[in-house]
Amino acid sequence: MKTVKHHCFFLIENRKTSWVVKKKSWVVKTTAPLHPLIMKRSFKPGVRIASNKRHYTIRPTILTNFNTEQSSDNYISSLCKRNLFREALDAFELLQKNTNIKVKRSTYAHLFSACSTLRSLRHGKIIHNHLLSSKFQPDVALQNHILNMYGKCGSFRDAGKVFDEMSERNCISWTSIIAGYSQNGQEKEAIILYLEMLKSGILPDHFTFGSIIKACSGLSNVGLGKQAHAHVTKSEFGSQVIPRNALISMYVKFDQIDDAWNLFSRIESKDVISWGSMIAGFSQLGYEVEALSWFKEMLLEGIYWPNEFIFGSCFSACSSLVQAECGEQIHGMAIKLCLERNNFVACSLCDLYAKCGYLNSAKKVFYQIERPDIASWNAIIAGFSNGGAETEAMSFFSQMTELGLNPDDVTLCSILCASSSPFDLKQVKQVHSYITKMGFHLYVQVCNSLLTMYAKCANLLDAFHVFEDMSNLANLVSWNSIITACLQHKQARDVFKLFKLMLVSYINLDYITSRSISGACAEVSSLEMGNQFHCYSIKNGLNRDSFVTNGLIDMYTKLGSLEIARKLFDSMENPNVISWSSMIVGYAQFGYGEEALNLFKSMTKKGYKPNEVTFVGVLTACSHIGLIEEGLQFYRNMELEHQIVPTLEHCSCMVDLFARAGLLKEAEDFINQMPFEPDVLIWKTLLSACKTYKNVNMGKRVAENILRIDPFNSTAHVLLSNIYASEANWEEFARLRSLMKTRGVRKNAGCSWIEIKDTIHVFLVEDLLHSEREKIYCMLDDLWLQMLDAG
Repeated sequence: MKTVKHHCFFLIENRKTSWVVKKKSWVVKTTAPLHPLIMKRSFKPGVRIASNKRHYTIRPTILTNFNTEQSSDNYISSLCKRNLFREALDAFELLQKNTNIKVKRSTYAHLFSACSTLRSLRHGKIIHNHLLSSKFQPDVALQNHILNMYGKCGSFRDAGKVFDEMSERNCISWTSIIAGYSQNGQEKEAIILYLEMLKSGILPDHFTFGSIIKACSGLSNVGLGKQAHAHVTKSEFGSQVIPRNALISMYVKFDQIDDAWNLFSRIESKDVISWGSMIAGFSQLGYEVEALSWFKEMLLEGIYWPNEFIFGSCFSACSSLVQAECGEQIHGMAIKLCLERNNFVACSLCDLYAKCGYLNSAKKVFYQIERPDIASWNAIIAGFSNGGAETEAMSFFSQMTELGLNPDDVTLCSILCASSSPFDLKQVKQVHSYITKMGFHLYVQVCNSLLTMYAKCANLLDAFHVFEDMSNLANLVSWNSIITACLQHKQARDVFKLFKLMLVSYINLDYITSRSISGACAEVSSLEMGNQFHCYSIKNGLNRDSFVTNGLIDMYTKLGSLEIARKLFDSMENPNVISWSSMIVGYAQFGYGEEALNLFKSMTKKGYKPNEVTFVGVLTACSHIGLIEEGLQFYRNMELEHQIVPTLEHCSCMVDLFARAGLLKEAEDFINQMPFEPDVLIWKTLLSACKTYKNVNMGKRVAENILRIDPFNSTAHVLLSNIYASEANWEEFARLRSLMKTRGVRKNAGCSWIEIKDTIHVFLVEDLLHSEREKIYCMLDDLWLQMLDAG
């Protein structure tokens, strides 16, 4: 086979086929999509092209031998004018290698614009070098094209060099260099150049304002953004749509939806970008209904059709509202506009259907994308992962890697979220190995996800290893993740150690850290540590956050310091339902039933809607002070008045209510008519009451139910044996004790602890492990002798 070249161009209209063109002894192969075939001999129309056992007649779009430089220049220019940018650049590259092609100023401008559109820095440099070698002196307009090309391609050094060498600069020159920096994340440099532009005496136009506002938005500098807004207003371009669209997007990013709306409402001739910016703003800032309402308004105006970005914002709004039906209607419109295969639209659709539980629909949308990019794969993997379809999420991940696409940090975070049970530990370790192999262990967000997943998989040791390996990479999220993991695994001592290390590392706490620390204080019943942390939160201004204050209220109620908890509660300007519930539960658990019920009445009177936790406190309060009828009324009103379906915990409170009052038959009947299976706790509550009221027959039934659920439950064995002992039924007592010994069931040892000088001392029954046990037992002996002497 012989591959040859000639300046003869044929456009083959197939993107996926490897073509073979034959004429006599000449054979040319190409796989280039929509690229011209360049052959040494000119084929005439009618040459046959063989491909996949089918034959086509070649159709030359332009058949020119380029006998003159003029024809070459005109050909390249015509390609650019028809938006065949890739073909134009390839043609130029070939011709400048094989001929001494001379290009007009206008053709250079077309070529630089083509490079800007395709973001092709390589071709841009080739054309620029050709321009320099031709000794052609570019005017300011052509230099502006070069500036724009380097800026769009992200080559700031080359753009700066061209800009510095310009003998004459106009508004377009400054705008091009500013836009280049602004669009590529160099916002500070863009602002500096803008100030230099003003000093030079050149006034900005509406395009300049659009770029500088984008730079202010990228810096998240509200003050600077408002100054830019004022500058726009004072200029003659204040009513232009481009700067106003940029201002809308900026205020949306600043979470100032009212300012964005005011600007939008004052635009007389809104374009599709105006509508898109406003709809996106409403969708992003939690005004989903308004986003969909204005989408409808846009359609009613009938001037513009929505583009892929507007559809994406609408699908995102439907996703947040969990409105699959609304999303399906908008999906139908996207299909009519032939946008359903667009990557941006498809990503948003996958997210919508997955969040609404329509995983099959999400899969169908994904498979309709012609060329899914990394964002598309991330969307489908995250959708299935968050939707609980871990196996399919891993399957998509495998397909992605098999196709040669390299996952990014977002992919790995999504796939880690699909693993959250001890059974998925092996899967997490496999992903961990992949992360290390591909170098993603240097990405803090990936490490944070990995740490969290190890904790959820009940593997605290590996979570600590990941945290230690992060070293200086660890951020606030990392610290919160490991501290929360320790608290979830009942390792409160480690929480305090990490808290001290965190302070030494100069990491500022947030409300999540604070909630974990206060929870750890409650876990170990350390009032002193709780007081110290309370002081720390006041000193650092954390107590101004209602979430932190609620955590402190919950901590003090669990530690029995109800007076301090009430002071904190009364100091809150706007207590929420969590604040009210924490106080009500705290009063109820420590026997202050009347205070709990009075607080509940005050809560409802002020218009606060109680939740499930609130009613746990209310029912517990009724149980502790023996209000049977009131408790039953509250239980019935939960669902009738407040639309709260009773849970197992509420039912447990009701059983305790009957059992404490000695209504054992009513308690057993209540358990039997419950809508779900009772757990061990409910049966133990009734069994304890059977012991108190010496109901042996019911005690047997209840104990059998407990042992059916948990055959090795020590509490059931001990309580039942105590019931036999109270009835002097020593034969059954001995039989049950023997059964316990045979089964290896042991009563859990009693445990208590005290806190002395920041140290918690734990004591067990017949404890021989305490470091000061000899002194303790000597003191007990002395106390025993004193008791005897005192009679």
